[in-house]
Amino acid sequence: MALITGGARGIGREIGLKLAARGWSIAIAYRQQAEVAAETSAAIEARGSAAMIVQADVAQADQCQALVDEVTAWRGRIDALVHAAGPYHRISILDETPEGWREMLASNLDSLFYLSRLVARGMIDRRWGRILAFGIANADRLQAQPRLTAYYLAKVGVLGLVRSLAKELAPHHVTVNAISPGFLDTGAMTPEERTTRAGEIPAGYVGAPVDAAHAALYLLSDEAAYVTGANLPVSGGWGL
Repeated sequence: MALITGGARGIGREIGLKLAARGWSIAIAYRQQAEVAAETSAAIEARGSAAMIVQADVAQADQCQALVDEVTAWRGRIDALVHAAGPYHRISILDETPEGWREMLASNLDSLFYLSRLVARGMIDRRWGRILAFGIANADRLQAQPRLTAYYLAKVGVLGLVRSLAKELAPHHVTVNAISPGFLDTGAMTPEERTTRAGEIPAGYVGAPVDAAHAALYLLSDEAAYVTGANLPVSGGWGL
């Protein structure tokens, strides 16, 4: 079974639906959007798979522990962690507040650390597991991002953490990888924004959550058993 943080909508939702179609049970962790999470849960169940939703702020270590405990009690194990939760905000680095800075790092980076430690023990015991995190296209290039600094640096940290976890867990047949999306339209873009963004992307169009979901299906599969520590850009060439 898979635990998907940020699974109520967007990329997390699409991954949940794709995994459900392959027979996975899905636990969705959400922070605020209970109705949206319930709709996604119903869509998963309509595909013949079991689903549950759990409210949790994964930026908090104690709530991560409670989340993992509840999901494990439901299905007895967590085979895959898909950490798709990743709030962000745009603000000039000189206008960023200590609270905003801390929120970006806690929600995007600390949460991956907390949850990975918690799920890894069972994966080690079973000698099989998948941890999938999300970066951002071009984070591996360490570019200046003066209006996205805290979020961007959190994603840089995610890529470093993925590599460390991958090396630590490889002897136990547990893989840890990252997907780094570029511009994907989750439904919030206006037609004008889509046109503008498409002109910046070498592929010539804005991607969709399903593009990341297809990549996720591979990294979560047995076919990817020898792939670990990887960062897979899903960006149509943007950020290269």
